[in-house]
Amino acid sequence: MKITKKRFVLIALFVFPLLFFLILSTGINNFKKLPTLTNTVSFHVLEDSISLTDHVTVLCFLGNDVATKKGGFFNLNQKIYKEFYGYRPFQIIAIYPTSSEDSVDKLKSDLSAFTDMSKWNFISMNRDAILSLYRNLKTNKILDSSLYSNQVYLLDKELNLRGRDKDGDEKNEIMYGYNIESVAELNNKMEDDIKVLLYEYRAAFKNKNKADRKN
Repeated sequence: MKITKKRFVLIALFVFPLLFFLILSTGINNFKKLPTLTNTVSFHVLEDSISLTDHVTVLCFLGNDVATKKGGFFNLNQKIYKEFYGYRPFQIIAIYPTSSEDSVDKLKSDLSAFTDMSKWNFISMNRDAILSLYRNLKTNKILDSSLYSNQVYLLDKELNLRGRDKDGDEKNEIMYGYNIESVAELNNKMEDDIKVLLYEYRAAFKNKNKADRKN
């Protein structure tokens, strides 16, 4: 039977969604986990301020010059926070020097004008504490002189730093963090990686429930 253009379109409308569903349904066993780049990062300087365990945390460093750097944090808010703040374990922790309290208050005010800020957490620290916290991540970058970084970092529920290894990045580079000054990087990499991490936990939860039912 000759397949006309109309019949091809009708077949495609039925077959392609079915194939897509089959791929998703088998993905729980086949997807690649997000690599761990630093194991069990020490966050003792934050222990009295906020809980990181059992959370998927985005960690960022605001620095002293918030007013000139706020564009990146607006990008983070728009492209990442608004996408994921509805997930119970998700949170953002923003570290800033105590001397920049006023400019951080202005940033919070600007963000809150169009954002539910319940999963944004702003924590002030002295310079030594900030540097110590950043060193514990064991990345390939350093904070600038104002204690700012355009990189934000993804931490899992066990306080491991997650990102991309050389096999997971098209440039064959290790990605310890994500550049908030690049909307493309937030859209094309960080958003995907957070989805993978959340899916990883969902898959583990489903497998645990199956095992519990068998027992």
